[in-house]
Amino acid sequence: MNRTATFALAFAGALAVGHVATIYAAPWAIMHKAMEKLGQGSPPNQFHFGGRTNSHARAVVRPSPDLAYASCVYDLSGGPVAVSAAPTPGGGYVSLSVFDGRTDNIAVFDSLTHPAGIAFVLAMPRQAVPSGAEVVRSRSARGIVLDRRQAPTAEAFAVADAARRADRCAPL
Repeated sequence: MNRTATFALAFAGALAVGHVATIYAAPWAIMHKAMEKLGQGSPPNQFHFGGRTNSHARAVVRPSPDLAYASCVYDLSGGPVAVSAAPTPGGGYVSLSVFDGRTDNIAVFDSLTHPAGIAFVLAMPRQAVPSGAEVVRSRSARGIVLDRRQAPTAEAFAVADAARRADRCAPL
């Protein structure tokens, strides 16, 4: 094999290895940064409540000024975590999304399908969970639960904020 062919083959191999490494490493790196930003130094398995969104808020990329955000960076390495969110009085819309450590959205709940409140157990495969519980399985030990509540005005934000303070994200 001549020198040019050897160089081309080595270059193509390095490109393939770099591509595969990026595809696998990028989601983990992105989620690590998101968990660091959303957790804001608080311990895992508890909700952190963001303030009212303004032009300087950037914990969530391009946050909506019409929403009240709460986030829980979960850690399942010690066992399953119970997650719950009470409804907002007056019927304000609530959405809970669960993201695993690779940025995959693994579950979505909302107040339209759960008007009395949202409750589930978050667990890794093969972790024991209480019988009868709604269960979300995560392939990764760490990830994020994001609570978004409709809050288009200061008054609506105050109501949503009071309701989200009852959110729970805690080990069983």
